Amino acid sequence: MGQWEQQRRPELLKSFQDNVYGTTLPAPTTTTYDEAGGDNTAGSGSARKVTITVTGPAGQASFTLRLFTPTSGTPKGTFLLIDHRGSVGDTPGSGGYAPASKITGAGYALAALNAEQVAPDDPGSYRNGVINAFYPAGQDLPADAGRTISAWAWGASRAMDYLQTDAAASTGIDPSRVAVIGHSRGGKASLWAGAQDPRFPVVVSNDSGSTGAKLARRDTTGESISAINSGFPHWFPDTYKRYDGNAGALPVDQHELLALIAPGRVVVASAVDDANADPQGEFGSYLAAAPVYALYGLGDTGLPSTTWPPAAGTSFRGPGMSYHLRPGGHGLTDADWDIYLGSDLFQR
Repeated sequence: MGQWEQQRRPELLKSFQDNVYGTTLPAPTTTTYDEAGGDNTAGSGSARKVTITVTGPAGQASFTLRLFTPTSGTPKGTFLLIDHRGSVGDTPGSGGYAPASKITGAGYALAALNAEQVAPDDPGSYRNGVINAFYPAGQDLPADAGRTISAWAWGASRAMDYLQTDAAASTGIDPSRVAVIGHSRGGKASLWAGAQDPRFPVVVSNDSGSTGAKLARRDTTGESISAINSGFPHWFPDTYKRYDGNAGALPVDQHELLALIAPGRVVVASAVDDANADPQGEFGSYLAAAPVYALYGLGDTGLPSTTWPPAAGTSFRGPGMSYHLRPGGHGLTDADWDIYLGSDLFQR
């Protein structure tokens, strides 16, 4: 345990920064919160909109966090969604990707971070958010500086900063019961956020695929490193491009990213027909992270067998690890949320 926490864990974290996700932005010089709230008549909860403004050495940037909480009772926990679609508005959705009314109706809170405002998901403008507050806009970024995915993970930690304030406490939100969750590219960011920030007791990866939960060394199955770097050149630092077509040279693999979340609960969700995300590679990564969880007495994966595939549509839950394989394709669906809301993720 001591060797893991004092030596190996810091080594892995640095290696992921150096080779995969890039150097993380530093803490802001100052952070302010501008709040607006009121009853939410469109669903079973109350809504609050928070504008988070951060100051760095090169300027300021602002982004929105929306909170939806049950109208009565203390939330059983909070799902902090890295909303890479920018689709959560002032009123909640009722199903699918961000079903606030379903979440609050189950007694939980939803905190939706507008990741598009943190860093636009566009190769030409991704810096026009928090990144330009820390690097002068007219200068090229260092080759090892984090790009969009790293910025989204950093934004999730700034949202957690807010959830630890007295203002957030007035909603009944308990900052010790926050699950950071993301789907697809947002799932990559949620894993990186959880690996770096131990304040998240639960980290949920929903169909995160390449450079998310999928084992990197299965590079010829599903989306490859070269394909993701070519299709989304703004997601990761230039240093990651050294491994295009050369995944075997990576000094880390994604099961080690999952292991960095320990002893927090890691939740990996895959979909049967999501070939691009390589569900078998996500499953293999989940299994391979278990030995580190075992150091904390949490090595039980909840799975009855290590054989692929496990039963689809079933939630497998151990004391610190959770997994499910959903029928269907790529998406964050009501079926996924039914499992998350029904699994009591904040309990060992």
